[in-house]
Amino acid sequence: MTRTDGAFAGDERATLDGFLDWYRDTLLDKCAGLTGEQLARRAVPPSSLSLLGLLRHMTEVERGWFRRRIGGQAASQVYCTAQRPDADFDDALPASAEADYAAYLRELDLARAAAAGQGLDKIFVHERHQAEMNVRWVYVHMIEEYARHVGHADLIRERIDGRTGS
Repeated sequence: MTRTDGAFAGDERATLDGFLDWYRDTLLDKCAGLTGEQLARRAVPPSSLSLLGLLRHMTEVERGWFRRRIGGQAASQVYCTAQRPDADFDDALPASAEADYAAYLRELDLARAAAAGQGLDKIFVHERHQAEMNVRWVYVHMIEEYARHVGHADLIRERIDGRTGS
């Protein structure tokens, strides 16, 4: 896994894309080389937090913000439902690890495509909050979301096999 630094002197969009991609790559790095059983291992039972759950959760988050809200696509949730809002974490099972990993990678490509060409000032209405938001806010929020969850991933990975690092 090779993480690349973004543009150190780029414009705003290049900077936001660079930081977001760095965190996306970092989450993948935290999952690299593990078995399905290790990826699905819960960090601190009874919590359902696991590396696989984080991958599944970020698949949902990427889809929701980039494809549904910014891109205006009718993309339903992947794992979660109204009846099972935490299925991204609760149903993270070793047998689905390979498919879930692939779904995350596909969603990253689709999220990037949905954001391409969208100006940072583009406004959309968040359906649940009935609030206007712009693409810039989504980028900052996603960087925050990844930063928080990469911190979780770092601790989970250390617990699995002792591996640490940035």
